[in-house]
Amino acid sequence: MTDEGRPLHRRIEAFREWVGEWLHGLYHGLIEHPSFEKIEKEAEDVEDTFLFACFADAFGIPSPVSYYTVELLPYLADEFEGWERRMWDRGSLLERKGQQYHFH
Repeated sequence: MTDEGRPLHRRIEAFREWVGEWLHGLYHGLIEHPSFEKIEKEAEDVEDTFLFACFADAFGIPSPVSYYTVELLPYLADEFEGWERRMWDRGSLLERKGQQYHFH
């Protein structure tokens, strides 16, 4: 399929669209995606810290606030199982932060 039969302004328009898509992909790959990834991991870390503060007794660490935070369990039940699995699989917080900045 050649562009010979199309008018010049249509070919220029198609080229501009192609360049726009290419530049958006480059911007997304270099800047947007890594930023979103870091923000998502940081939000997950904050959520994990909150849940750990509420339910530290799930890991055998006695917590005086567990009596009061157990009332939150019905509201956090959907996230609790995934959080518990993440916490058991995670090596340490330092390891997690090191992965964010490529210190493997």
